[in-house]
Amino acid sequence: MKLLAGNSNRTLAQAVASHLDVPLCRAQVKRFADNEVWVTIDENVRGEDVFILQSTSYPANDNLMELLVCIDALKRASARRITAVTPYFGYARQDRKTGGRTPISAKLVANLITRAGADRVLSMDLHSGQIQGFFDIPVDNLLSAPLLASDIKENYTKTNELMIVSPDVGGVVRALAVASRLNTELAIVDKRRSGPGKSEVANIIGDVQGRRCILFDDMIDGGGTLCNAAQALVDSGATEVSAYVTHGVLSGGAVERVEASVLKELVMTDSIAAPERVGGNTPKIRYVSCARLLGEAIRRIANEESVSKLFD
Repeated sequence: MKLLAGNSNRTLAQAVASHLDVPLCRAQVKRFADNEVWVTIDENVRGEDVFILQSTSYPANDNLMELLVCIDALKRASARRITAVTPYFGYARQDRKTGGRTPISAKLVANLITRAGADRVLSMDLHSGQIQGFFDIPVDNLLSAPLLASDIKENYTKTNELMIVSPDVGGVVRALAVASRLNTELAIVDKRRSGPGKSEVANIIGDVQGRRCILFDDMIDGGGTLCNAAQALVDSGATEVSAYVTHGVLSGGAVERVEASVLKELVMTDSIAAPERVGGNTPKIRYVSCARLLGEAIRRIANEESVSKLFD
């Protein structure tokens, strides 16, 4: 196989390459003076099984365009099969019409990736399951639940005190997968969304009195939803609240909002490269590497083995 890395998360790409003991493909992914994407593959890929590692995170449009141009370059270089590995799939929240004259941007991005020439897509914790159906090519949606549940077991010894909490009704299935692995109870935060990125807690479904609560979600963007949910849980009697999230978008003042909140800690995978402002001055934020999970999935795809066996 060949591994090609875009610029969105070079650290993760290198970690995946190290796990697989396969060097990253020699390539140049640069910009012209007017910011147009320029890609050159510096080694032969004819007849090869190539995996492009590129999350479409911030800046989403630039990283998406890099992915598309890389796919086109590989297609024209006669690669046998091209798999777009997008640990974080941008535009995933726009997966349905939310009102009149609004787009379904997730479907548009799926079309772009397919028409560019990708033969397969590998992602992790898509915002909603139906996005897999937006593609006319095979899609493998990895689950972070086993990875994060393992980290919870290592850091929370008294699991009988724990309660997994879904920050909204839509994330119940995701949170339930973790609760089942830890054999803990599940609570739900009933929230009302007043606009894009804005929400208010209306009710807590479940008795969180005296429990150590762990909010589990697929992403954190501005941080308002998780921080408001954490405050509501503390107000309802929870002794402490932590959050485990797959994708750390952390836009705007999210980092500062988390640091000022009642959250004990925020744990995320490195599917998105950590912003520069996340460093030694953010003790509440911690990352768990998903390189091994991605690397094993890539190895199984290359060897035509079952990917779903990873979650048995």
